[in-house]
This record gives sequence, structure tokens and C-alpha cells, in this order.
Amino acid sequence: MNKLKPIIFLLSILLGLESLAVEIPTSARAERSIASVEPALKKELSNLGLKYGAPIFIRIFKDPGVLEVWVESDDGTFVNFKNYDICTFSGNLGPKLKQGDNQSPEGFYYVNAGRLNPWSSYHLSFNLGYPNKYDRLQGRTGSALMVHGSCVSIGCYAMTDAYINEIYALGVAALKSGQPYFRVHSFPFKLEGVTLLKYSSNQWHSFWLNLKEGYDYFNKHKQPPNVEVSNGKYVFGA
Repeated sequence: MNKLKPIIFLLSILLGLESLAVEIPTSARAERSIASVEPALKKELSNLGLKYGAPIFIRIFKDPGVLEVWVESDDGTFVNFKNYDICTFSGNLGPKLKQGDNQSPEGFYYVNAGRLNPWSSYHLSFNLGYPNKYDRLQGRTGSALMVHGSCVSIGCYAMTDAYINEIYALGVAALKSGQPYFRVHSFPFKLEGVTLLKYSSNQWHSFWLNLKEGYDYFNKHKQPPNVEVSNGKYVFGA
């Protein structure tokens, strides 16, 4: 019996780890889509010294309509892996304010396994988690704001099916490998000083200056910041 104790102990640990594993929702469509892009993604990542399944980070820019995927490297910094043209998004520059305004959100969001939708009516999708804490404090409303395929949008960021296949596969691989969630930062444009100066009279200028703090943090450290809300503003740290 004493000889069996170490084996039983090891089995209990393995079973415990299995129970802690994150369940990734899936569908036949998602499995086919991921399988169709995995080999090429693995090769492209390897060519850059990156690993398939490493943590990812996404930035979205309404202007010029680009979604960036960044992948964590061995030294802990994130490398720009690929940029994807956004097929279409709704509304204009500026945040989403209320249900039905057809605006795509701007701000700091995250996607965990529970926000994946492999059964989406728009091929594949993931929910940004709007409204976040900041949005709720501002009284903003809305739901089901996604990044998805099918190239049609009512408040979402729509990609081609080919592009969402790759983005979705990278997100699923990262979550399966242990990343608890991946961050998605959505901006009106690249928040550089010269560009912001052109919008100094825009009603959202002060809001964009707050977003710029998080934008600058990532550009400096090449690691997405931890995002909190304090005194009605976003605040950022390691």
C-alpha cells in the first residue's frame, strides 16, 4: 500500500490539473477553420522565432482600418506578427455610447474562453466584453460587440472569413496553452501627438488623450499594460 501512495498522489495532482484546465468552446466549423490555417501559421511564427500557442495581444485602429496581432516572444516582449485589414466597422471615430447607435467601441477590452463563439452567425467570432467597467461608469450601453467574419457589421469589427480564421486560431491556441485571456485595445487611430493635434477641437479629444496613456505604455514596454479604472479614467500599470 505504501508503494501505491506516490502513484495515487501523482494521479490526484494530474486529475486536479485537468479539472483546472480551461474548457474552450468549439464546433465542427471552428475545428475545420483552425485546421486549415494552423500549418501555415506555425511556419510563419517559427520563421520569426515565435511559437504557436504563445500569448497574443490585439490592437485595432479604425483609421486606417487595421487589426494588429502581436505575439509574445521568449523574452516576454510582444512582436508584431501580422496586420489584417478590417473589412468593415460601424459608425465614425469615437466610442460606442448606447445600444443601437451602430458605433464600434473604443477602449480596453479582453477576451477569455467564455467570449469565444465558434457557432457564430458570422462564421467565427469573439466578444470584446463591451461595456467594460469604464463604459458602465459612463452610462454606456450595448451588448454582443464582436470581432467576427462575414464582412458585415452593426457595431462590430468585421473581417473576411480567411482573416478571422487566422485570428481566431491564434486566440484559441493561446488560451489552450494557458493564457487566461488576451487583451484587445481598440483605438480611433494611432495616437501620436501630431495626429491628435489635428483633433484638438473634437469632442472626444480628452477621451483619446486618456487612451493614449495605454497606447504609449505598450509602445514603450512592448507589453500590454494592466488596465484599471479610477476617478472616472483609465489608469495603467505593469
